[in-house]
Amino acid sequence: MNFGTLAMALVVVIAVPAATAGYAYAVEAGLRFLPEQRRQGFRPWLWLAPGFAFLIAYLIYPTVATFILSFQNRDSTEFVGLENYATLIGRSGFWQILLNTGLWIVFFSGVTVGLGLIIAVLADRVRYESVVKALVFVPLAISFVAAGVIWKFMYDFQATRGTLNAAIGLVGADPQSWLTEWPRNTFMLIVVGIWMWVGFATVILSAGLKGISSELLEAARMDGATELQVFFRIILPLLAPTVAVVATTIVITALKTFDILYVMTGGQYQTGVVALSFYQERFVSHNAGTAAAVAVILLLAIIPVMLVNIRRFQAQEAIR
Repeated sequence: MNFGTLAMALVVVIAVPAATAGYAYAVEAGLRFLPEQRRQGFRPWLWLAPGFAFLIAYLIYPTVATFILSFQNRDSTEFVGLENYATLIGRSGFWQILLNTGLWIVFFSGVTVGLGLIIAVLADRVRYESVVKALVFVPLAISFVAAGVIWKFMYDFQATRGTLNAAIGLVGADPQSWLTEWPRNTFMLIVVGIWMWVGFATVILSAGLKGISSELLEAARMDGATELQVFFRIILPLLAPTVAVVATTIVITALKTFDILYVMTGGQYQTGVVALSFYQERFVSHNAGTAAAVAVILLLAIIPVMLVNIRRFQAQEAIR
Protein backbone atom coordinates (compact mmCIF):
# COMPACT_ATOMS: atom_id res chain seq x y z
CA MET A 1 0.00 0.00 0.00
CA ASN A 2 1.53 3.34 -1.04
CA PHE A 3 1.60 6.47 1.11
CA GLY A 4 -1.20 8.19 -0.82
CA THR A 5 -3.61 5.29 -0.32
CA LEU A 6 -2.73 5.08 3.37
CA ALA A 7 -3.27 8.81 3.82
CA MET A 8 -6.65 8.65 2.11
CA ALA A 9 -7.69 5.73 4.33
CA LEU A 10 -6.71 7.70 7.43
CA VAL A 11 -8.72 10.68 6.22
CA VAL A 12 -11.82 8.55 5.68
CA VAL A 13 -11.53 6.59 8.93
CA ILE A 14 -10.33 9.32 11.29
CA ALA A 15 -10.63 12.83 9.85
CA VAL A 16 -14.21 12.63 8.57
CA PRO A 17 -15.76 11.38 11.86
CA ALA A 18 -13.59 13.83 13.79
CA ALA A 19 -14.72 16.73 11.61
CA THR A 20 -18.36 15.68 12.02
CA ALA A 21 -18.06 15.51 15.79
CA GLY A 22 -16.18 18.83 15.86
CA TYR A 23 -18.87 20.54 13.80
CA ALA A 24 -21.61 19.19 16.07
CA TYR A 25 -19.77 20.42 19.15
CA ALA A 26 -19.12 23.85 17.59
CA VAL A 27 -22.80 24.23 16.59
CA GLU A 28 -24.09 23.41 20.07
CA ALA A 29 -21.44 25.58 21.71
CA GLY A 30 -22.34 28.52 19.51
CA LEU A 31 -26.06 28.12 20.15
CA ARG A 32 -25.51 28.62 23.87
CA PHE A 33 -24.92 32.30 23.23
CA LEU A 34 -28.39 32.72 21.71
CA PRO A 35 -31.70 33.08 23.53
CA GLU A 36 -33.69 29.87 23.93
CA GLN A 37 -36.33 30.89 21.38
CA ARG A 38 -33.77 31.64 18.67
CA ARG A 39 -31.93 28.39 19.30
CA GLN A 40 -34.93 26.41 18.12
CA GLY A 41 -35.03 28.39 14.88
CA PHE A 42 -31.31 28.27 14.08
CA ARG A 43 -30.50 24.70 15.20
CA PRO A 44 -32.19 22.82 12.26
CA TRP A 45 -30.56 25.08 9.66
CA LEU A 46 -27.12 24.74 11.22
CA TRP A 47 -27.43 20.96 11.32
CA LEU A 48 -28.59 20.89 7.69
CA ALA A 49 -25.86 23.27 6.50
CA PRO A 50 -23.25 20.55 5.68
CA GLY A 51 -25.84 18.62 3.70
CA PHE A 52 -26.79 21.74 1.76
CA ALA A 53 -23.10 22.44 1.10
CA PHE A 54 -22.58 18.98 -0.37
CA LEU A 55 -25.82 19.31 -2.36
CA ILE A 56 -24.61 22.58 -3.88
CA ALA A 57 -21.08 21.32 -4.53
CA TYR A 58 -21.93 17.92 -6.01
CA LEU A 59 -25.36 18.41 -7.60
CA ILE A 60 -26.42 22.01 -8.20
CA TYR A 61 -23.04 23.38 -9.29
CA PRO A 62 -22.27 20.49 -11.73
CA THR A 63 -25.78 20.78 -13.18
CA VAL A 64 -25.46 24.52 -13.77
CA ALA A 65 -21.90 24.10 -15.11
CA THR A 66 -23.05 21.39 -17.55
CA PHE A 67 -25.92 23.59 -18.72
CA ILE A 68 -23.50 26.47 -19.41
CA LEU A 69 -21.01 24.12 -21.06
CA SER A 70 -23.70 22.97 -23.51
CA PHE A 71 -23.67 26.48 -25.04
CA GLN A 72 -19.90 26.49 -25.60
CA ASN A 73 -17.68 25.08 -28.31
CA ARG A 74 -15.84 21.77 -28.20
CA ASP A 75 -12.94 23.05 -26.05
CA SER A 76 -15.08 25.45 -23.94
CA THR A 77 -13.28 28.59 -25.12
CA GLU A 78 -16.27 30.51 -26.51
CA PHE A 79 -20.06 30.53 -26.50
CA VAL A 80 -21.80 29.18 -29.59
CA GLY A 81 -25.41 29.48 -28.44
CA LEU A 82 -27.70 26.66 -29.53
CA GLU A 83 -25.25 25.33 -32.10
CA ASN A 84 -24.53 22.13 -30.15
CA TYR A 85 -28.24 21.34 -29.86
CA ALA A 86 -28.75 22.14 -33.55
CA THR A 87 -25.85 19.83 -34.43
CA LEU A 88 -27.40 16.97 -32.48
CA ILE A 89 -30.87 17.51 -33.93
CA GLY A 90 -29.43 17.68 -37.44
CA ARG A 91 -27.87 14.25 -37.16
CA SER A 92 -30.00 11.40 -38.41
CA GLY A 93 -28.14 9.10 -36.06
CA PHE A 94 -29.25 11.12 -33.04
CA TRP A 95 -32.90 10.50 -33.87
CA GLN A 96 -32.05 6.80 -34.02
CA ILE A 97 -30.53 7.14 -30.56
CA LEU A 98 -33.70 8.80 -29.23
CA LEU A 99 -35.82 6.05 -30.80
CA ASN A 100 -33.69 3.34 -29.17
CA THR A 101 -33.90 5.12 -25.82
CA GLY A 102 -37.69 5.23 -26.19
CA LEU A 103 -37.73 1.49 -26.91
CA TRP A 104 -35.71 0.87 -23.77
CA ILE A 105 -38.08 2.99 -21.69
CA VAL A 106 -41.23 1.32 -23.01
CA PHE A 107 -40.24 -2.34 -23.32
CA PHE A 108 -37.51 -2.64 -20.68
CA SER A 109 -39.57 -0.82 -18.05
CA GLY A 110 -42.92 -2.39 -18.97
CA VAL A 111 -41.74 -5.99 -19.18
CA THR A 112 -39.51 -5.74 -16.09
CA VAL A 113 -42.24 -4.31 -13.88
CA GLY A 114 -44.94 -6.59 -15.32
CA LEU A 115 -42.85 -9.74 -15.06
CA GLY A 116 -41.66 -8.78 -11.58
CA LEU A 117 -45.26 -8.32 -10.45
CA ILE A 118 -46.31 -11.70 -11.87
CA ILE A 119 -43.40 -13.52 -10.24
CA ALA A 120 -44.02 -11.77 -6.90
CA VAL A 121 -47.71 -12.76 -6.88
CA LEU A 122 -47.03 -16.37 -7.93
CA ALA A 123 -44.08 -16.80 -5.56
CA ASP A 124 -46.25 -15.61 -2.67
CA ARG A 125 -48.34 -18.75 -3.10
CA VAL A 126 -45.56 -21.35 -2.79
CA ARG A 127 -43.51 -22.57 0.17
CA TYR A 128 -40.17 -22.03 -1.54
CA GLU A 129 -40.83 -18.31 -2.12
CA SER A 130 -37.44 -17.24 -0.74
CA VAL A 131 -35.65 -19.60 -3.13
CA VAL A 132 -37.54 -18.21 -6.12
CA LYS A 133 -36.79 -14.60 -5.16
CA ALA A 134 -33.13 -15.44 -4.56
CA LEU A 135 -32.79 -17.07 -7.98
CA VAL A 136 -34.37 -14.18 -9.89
CA PHE A 137 -32.34 -11.65 -7.88
CA VAL A 138 -28.96 -13.31 -8.56
CA PRO A 139 -28.39 -11.61 -11.97
CA LEU A 140 -28.48 -8.17 -10.33
CA ALA A 141 -25.53 -9.23 -8.15
CA ILE A 142 -23.47 -9.66 -11.33
CA SER A 143 -21.73 -6.58 -12.68
CA PHE A 144 -23.22 -5.10 -15.86
CA VAL A 145 -19.95 -5.65 -17.68
CA ALA A 146 -19.87 -9.33 -16.73
CA ALA A 147 -23.51 -9.73 -17.77
CA GLY A 148 -22.70 -8.14 -21.12
CA VAL A 149 -19.82 -10.55 -21.69
CA ILE A 150 -21.98 -13.55 -20.73
CA TRP A 151 -24.81 -12.61 -23.06
CA LYS A 152 -22.45 -11.68 -25.88
CA PHE A 153 -21.27 -15.27 -25.87
CA MET A 154 -24.88 -16.49 -25.73
CA TYR A 155 -25.71 -14.40 -28.82
CA ASP A 156 -22.57 -15.43 -30.70
CA PHE A 157 -23.15 -16.40 -34.33
CA GLN A 158 -21.08 -19.58 -34.04
CA ALA A 159 -23.30 -22.36 -32.70
CA THR A 160 -20.30 -23.88 -30.94
CA ARG A 161 -20.17 -20.80 -28.68
CA GLY A 162 -23.56 -19.14 -29.06
CA THR A 163 -26.11 -20.78 -26.78
CA LEU A 164 -29.09 -19.30 -28.58
CA ASN A 165 -27.97 -20.34 -32.04
CA ALA A 166 -27.12 -23.81 -30.71
CA ALA A 167 -30.66 -24.06 -29.32
CA ILE A 168 -32.41 -23.07 -32.53
CA GLY A 169 -30.04 -25.35 -34.44
CA LEU A 170 -31.56 -28.31 -32.61
CA VAL A 171 -34.83 -27.69 -34.48
CA GLY A 172 -33.09 -27.22 -37.83
CA ALA A 173 -33.10 -23.41 -37.95
CA ASP A 174 -30.17 -21.47 -39.40
CA PRO A 175 -27.95 -19.45 -37.03
CA GLN A 176 -28.90 -15.81 -36.67
CA SER A 177 -26.85 -12.68 -36.19
CA TRP A 178 -28.63 -11.37 -33.13
CA LEU A 179 -26.67 -8.16 -32.58
CA THR A 180 -26.10 -6.75 -36.06
CA GLU A 181 -29.60 -6.11 -37.43
CA TRP A 182 -31.88 -3.36 -36.14
CA PRO A 183 -34.39 -3.45 -34.43
CA ARG A 184 -33.83 -7.06 -33.43
CA ASN A 185 -30.48 -6.22 -31.84
CA THR A 186 -32.04 -3.52 -29.65
CA PHE A 187 -34.68 -5.92 -28.37
CA MET A 188 -32.06 -8.60 -27.70
CA LEU A 189 -30.12 -6.07 -25.63
CA ILE A 190 -33.30 -5.16 -23.77
CA VAL A 191 -33.69 -8.84 -22.88
CA VAL A 192 -30.35 -8.65 -21.07
CA GLY A 193 -31.53 -5.65 -19.08
CA ILE A 194 -34.78 -7.40 -18.18
CA TRP A 195 -32.85 -10.50 -17.08
CA MET A 196 -30.79 -8.37 -14.71
CA TRP A 197 -33.49 -6.10 -13.24
CA VAL A 198 -36.57 -8.32 -12.96
CA GLY A 199 -35.22 -9.63 -9.65
CA PHE A 200 -35.15 -6.12 -8.21
CA ALA A 201 -38.76 -5.53 -9.26
CA THR A 202 -39.81 -8.91 -7.84
CA VAL A 203 -38.24 -8.35 -4.43
CA ILE A 204 -39.65 -4.82 -3.96
CA LEU A 205 -43.12 -5.74 -5.19
CA SER A 206 -43.12 -8.86 -3.04
CA ALA A 207 -42.39 -6.70 0.00
CA GLY A 208 -45.33 -4.47 -0.91
CA LEU A 209 -47.52 -7.53 -1.40
CA LYS A 210 -46.75 -8.67 2.15
CA GLY A 211 -48.30 -5.44 3.42
CA ILE A 212 -51.73 -6.32 2.01
CA SER A 213 -54.02 -7.84 4.62
CA SER A 214 -54.59 -11.55 4.00
CA GLU A 215 -57.99 -11.23 5.72
CA LEU A 216 -59.07 -8.74 3.05
CA LEU A 217 -58.11 -11.14 0.26
CA GLU A 218 -59.81 -14.09 1.93
CA ALA A 219 -62.98 -12.05 2.46
CA ALA A 220 -63.07 -11.18 -1.25
CA ARG A 221 -62.65 -14.85 -2.20
CA MET A 222 -65.39 -15.90 0.21
CA ASP A 223 -67.68 -13.33 -1.44
CA GLY A 224 -67.19 -15.13 -4.73
CA ALA A 225 -64.44 -13.06 -6.35
CA THR A 226 -62.25 -14.94 -8.80
CA GLU A 227 -58.45 -14.80 -8.56
CA LEU A 228 -58.32 -12.36 -11.48
CA GLN A 229 -60.86 -10.10 -9.80
CA VAL A 230 -58.89 -10.23 -6.56
CA PHE A 231 -55.72 -9.29 -8.41
CA PHE A 232 -57.08 -6.44 -10.53
CA ARG A 233 -59.55 -4.96 -8.03
CA ILE A 234 -57.70 -5.42 -4.74
CA ILE A 235 -54.04 -6.36 -5.07
CA LEU A 236 -53.13 -4.10 -7.97
CA PRO A 237 -54.78 -0.91 -6.59
CA LEU A 238 -53.18 -1.43 -3.18
CA LEU A 239 -49.80 -2.11 -4.80
CA ALA A 240 -50.03 0.97 -7.03
CA PRO A 241 -47.68 3.13 -4.89
CA THR A 242 -45.04 0.39 -4.82
CA VAL A 243 -45.43 -0.23 -8.55
CA ALA A 244 -44.95 3.49 -9.17
CA VAL A 245 -41.70 3.53 -7.19
CA VAL A 246 -40.36 0.46 -8.99
CA ALA A 247 -41.43 1.80 -12.39
CA THR A 248 -39.72 5.13 -11.70
CA THR A 249 -36.49 3.37 -10.77
CA ILE A 250 -36.60 1.16 -13.85
CA VAL A 251 -37.37 4.08 -16.20
CA ILE A 252 -34.41 6.05 -14.85
CA THR A 253 -32.26 2.93 -15.26
CA ALA A 254 -33.41 2.66 -18.88
CA LEU A 255 -32.44 6.29 -19.51
CA LYS A 256 -28.98 5.66 -18.02
CA THR A 257 -28.32 2.38 -19.86
CA PHE A 258 -24.65 2.26 -20.81
CA ASP A 259 -22.64 -0.75 -19.64
CA ILE A 260 -24.51 -3.48 -21.50
CA LEU A 261 -24.40 -1.64 -24.83
CA TYR A 262 -20.78 -0.58 -24.42
CA VAL A 263 -19.69 -4.20 -23.85
CA MET A 264 -21.94 -5.95 -26.37
CA THR A 265 -22.09 -3.60 -29.36
CA GLY A 266 -20.25 -0.40 -28.49
CA GLY A 267 -23.21 1.50 -29.92
CA GLN A 268 -22.68 0.05 -33.41
CA TYR A 269 -25.37 -1.42 -35.65
CA GLN A 270 -27.81 1.37 -34.69
CA THR A 271 -27.99 0.32 -31.04
CA GLY A 272 -26.86 3.61 -29.46
CA VAL A 273 -28.77 5.29 -26.62
CA VAL A 274 -28.49 8.72 -24.98
CA ALA A 275 -26.13 7.73 -22.14
CA LEU A 276 -23.75 5.98 -24.53
CA SER A 277 -23.94 8.96 -26.89
CA PHE A 278 -22.70 11.21 -24.09
CA TYR A 279 -19.66 8.98 -23.54
CA GLN A 280 -18.84 8.89 -27.24
CA GLU A 281 -19.15 12.66 -27.62
CA ARG A 282 -17.01 13.43 -24.59
CA PHE A 283 -14.35 10.71 -24.59
CA VAL A 284 -14.21 9.55 -28.21
CA SER A 285 -14.95 12.70 -30.19
CA HIS A 286 -13.59 14.94 -27.37
CA ASN A 287 -16.38 17.46 -27.94
CA ALA A 288 -17.27 18.87 -24.53
CA GLY A 289 -20.01 21.11 -25.91
CA THR A 290 -22.14 18.47 -27.61
CA ALA A 291 -21.46 16.03 -24.76
CA ALA A 292 -22.89 18.57 -22.31
CA ALA A 293 -25.88 19.09 -24.62
CA VAL A 294 -26.55 15.33 -24.56
CA ALA A 295 -26.30 15.37 -20.75
CA VAL A 296 -28.82 18.23 -20.58
CA ILE A 297 -31.21 16.33 -22.83
CA LEU A 298 -30.87 13.29 -20.57
CA LEU A 299 -31.58 15.45 -17.52
CA LEU A 300 -34.66 16.97 -19.17
CA ALA A 301 -35.92 13.45 -19.95
CA ILE A 302 -35.57 12.38 -16.31
CA ILE A 303 -37.27 15.45 -14.79
CA PRO A 304 -40.86 14.56 -15.90
CA VAL A 305 -40.47 11.09 -14.39
CA MET A 306 -39.40 12.58 -11.09
CA LEU A 307 -42.21 15.15 -11.11
CA VAL A 308 -44.82 12.43 -11.63
CA ASN A 309 -43.31 10.46 -8.76
CA ILE A 310 -43.26 13.51 -6.46
CA ARG A 311 -46.91 14.30 -7.22
CA ARG A 312 -47.86 10.71 -6.46
CA PHE A 313 -46.10 10.89 -3.10
CA GLN A 314 -47.86 14.17 -2.34
CA ALA A 315 -51.22 12.61 -3.20
CA GLN A 316 -50.50 9.69 -0.87
CA GLU A 317 -49.53 12.03 1.96
CA ALA A 318 -52.74 14.01 1.43
CA ILE A 319 -54.80 10.81 1.78
CA ARG A 320 -52.99 9.89 4.99
